[in-house]
Amino acid sequence: MGVIFSIEESNLFYENILAETSFVNDEAIFFGKHLITKRKVAWYGDKEFSYHYSGTIKKAVPWSNTLFRLKNLIESRTQISFNSCLINLYHDGDEGMGWHSDDEKSLGLNTVIASVSLGAERKFSFRHKDTKETITLLLERGSLLLMKGETQTHWQHSVPKMRKVIHPRINLTFRRFIA
Repeated sequence: MGVIFSIEESNLFYENILAETSFVNDEAIFFGKHLITKRKVAWYGDKEFSYHYSGTIKKAVPWSNTLFRLKNLIESRTQISFNSCLINLYHDGDEGMGWHSDDEKSLGLNTVIASVSLGAERKFSFRHKDTKETITLLLERGSLLLMKGETQTHWQHSVPKMRKVIHPRINLTFRRFIA
């Protein structure tokens, strides 16, 4: 959808979310090994949802004031209702996210994810699961990317490392949790 917030609005959301959020290092289990990432996460929701991914469980906490305001703005902009948000904090370009799809059963079939970027600009790549076609976008500060339809069914996405990026990025992924 492109940039939806001015630099001033983006900076204010960034600072408030950073101040109000209790981030923790993300954890994952890959090939039987328990890994702790540099990237930090926080999970918010209307209820105390339990989100299972990468062999771990996250418990949703109640919305902060800023996050709830941002959720309402995104819902108004997209005309889609969201009941949860996974927030990622990337400290710099040495942190990224490998190829994956957000296709957990708890998100439902053909889920919609509204991804808001605050802070440093970062590349975001899609790769088709069958053809391996790759599309790369630059997610600007204050931008909204809407992933919907069969995106999670047919495509994987990643945040590639970008060593030249020295500033942090907050990524908010608003979701509709069903389980």
